[in-house]
Amino acid sequence: MQGEIENYPAPFENTTLWDKVKSVTQPSATAKDIAAGFFSSGYYCGAAASANVCNENGDQVLGAGTDMDDLLNNAPASYFGHVLKFAEKTTVAYMCSRNNNFSNRSQKGILWVVDPADAAATRRRRRRGTTNRT
Repeated sequence: MQGEIENYPAPFENTTLWDKVKSVTQPSATAKDIAAGFFSSGYYCGAAASANVCNENGDQVLGAGTDMDDLLNNAPASYFGHVLKFAEKTTVAYMCSRNNNFSNRSQKGILWVVDPADAAATRRRRRRGTTNRT
């Protein structure tokens, strides 16, 4: 998504999230591999250009001639996914398109990635009852 107000996903080329994360569970996964796995709910294990993240047990590769159903009906019921590590502080809007009619059932959220030291200092201030409000 381009921002929290939008109700539709942005094309991969217009996003910045994937360049800011690395997969902890599959370190060789590229930004496109990670995005392909998430947008397909695990139906695609990675992008065709870097299929080294795919296993030999019938995993589908994006762009290899295997089409995904428009309604995600052939996607797996569950998806292990990737454990992601952010490389920098950022704010990211995300959405789930499953069961989302793009008007009254928007399923989206926002991630605020902060520096751990900043988060710890904020927690300490809150425990003492002081904040830096201006």
